[in-house]
Amino acid sequence: MENIHIYHTNDLHSHFENWPRITELFRKRKQWHTDAGDAVFLFDIGDHLDLSHPYTEATQGRGNASLLETEQFDAVTIGNNEGITLPFDALDHLYDHATYDVIVANLFYANGARPDWCIPHKIYVTDQGTRIGVIGLTAYFHTLYELLGWKLSVPFQALREQLALLQGKTDIIVVLSHLGINDDEQMAEIFPEIDIILGAHTHHILHQGKLIKNSLLAAAGKYGQYAGHIEIQYDPATKKVLDKRAEVYDTNKLPLANNEEEYIENLYLEGKKALSEEVLSLNKPLPKQEIAQLLCDAVLTWCNADVSILNEGLILDDLNKGSVSFYDLLSICPHPINPCTVILTGAELKEVLTDMKRESWETLPVKGLGFRGTLMGKMISKGVQTEVEGQITSYRINGQKLNPKTRYTVAIPDMFTFGDFFPSIYRATEKQYFLPEFMRNILAEALKRT
Repeated sequence: MENIHIYHTNDLHSHFENWPRITELFRKRKQWHTDAGDAVFLFDIGDHLDLSHPYTEATQGRGNASLLETEQFDAVTIGNNEGITLPFDALDHLYDHATYDVIVANLFYANGARPDWCIPHKIYVTDQGTRIGVIGLTAYFHTLYELLGWKLSVPFQALREQLALLQGKTDIIVVLSHLGINDDEQMAEIFPEIDIILGAHTHHILHQGKLIKNSLLAAAGKYGQYAGHIEIQYDPATKKVLDKRAEVYDTNKLPLANNEEEYIENLYLEGKKALSEEVLSLNKPLPKQEIAQLLCDAVLTWCNADVSILNEGLILDDLNKGSVSFYDLLSICPHPINPCTVILTGAELKEVLTDMKRESWETLPVKGLGFRGTLMGKMISKGVQTEVEGQITSYRINGQKLNPKTRYTVAIPDMFTFGDFFPSIYRATEKQYFLPEFMRNILAEALKRT
């Protein structure tokens, strides 16, 4: 009987505060298993990087790729943070110095060619000759990828093609899936030949895994709060998997890693130093509410829209008088959020403008969707004139009375299209995303002009 161990991480999002304990655990376990003659593999399932951290922003993710190299990971797949928050060239050169495998079966250049830095699958062979086929898949945000110059194929279509190529060539099949729990469950139902599905993207935790038909699903949450471990018992004589088990380790319960505080601080300071270049100088301090208004006005012009709407919670802090660096802009606007426009009828826009008045927005907690703050904040707009007569509120757009049937271009943070904050925006069918510029890039230009 052969024991095979797989350790996995996912959705770290540059939360390096947990990375030292994870890597120390992996190093020790790898040595234990190797000494016992067992096979060991380390896989990351994507979204290791997040441009909200100064070290990642300063290195455009190459620092994250280097950390995986240092820890001798065997393979990674990419998540949407690698795929659509990095500019084209940054992703295309992200793994220039990696010796581990980057496995993504459904990513291509716009011309249909596969990038030479990634492969659709890899067969790993243990010392006892067991063949482990590994396939990688990333989330199907095809519209956003296309805007950056990439092309995605449908994940399950790519998976079916790779499984056909691996048929008869492997003893165990593992999928690195940055698709989310719903797709992983469906994958297990449709493709029972898969033995292990290592999940990500939806930040779910499967403490002891989840068995669906023949497939064992596993996932380790987010931010490095957990690290995953799969143990497979395989009989080379009968070529059968006798047992497979999944577990996760709570990093809060792991022993302190050597010099972990210094390690975490050094990554942060290294990024801060690299982003210390002055962008502009302010002759007076700017409170965050004023900065939000400035950004809202800048987005209106930048997107050439009729109206712009955003939430004040996008701006996390004030700016002091004097020098403002790239680090300062990252600190007050860390979100990997892009501007976007949607087409709304006047009736739909009025519905949004009315809903914006709710005081509950200011204290609404928000997680995910690219948002890296805590509270939504007050909703603000530009390009709208409000008139109140008694109990009746009316609106003017570009000086003209809002017409219920007129189509208006509304500029917003893209998070409004991913989350159901405003039903009319969420349901809108005409949307245009602007990549790779983040809100802080537009803010920087607006501050320079100011």
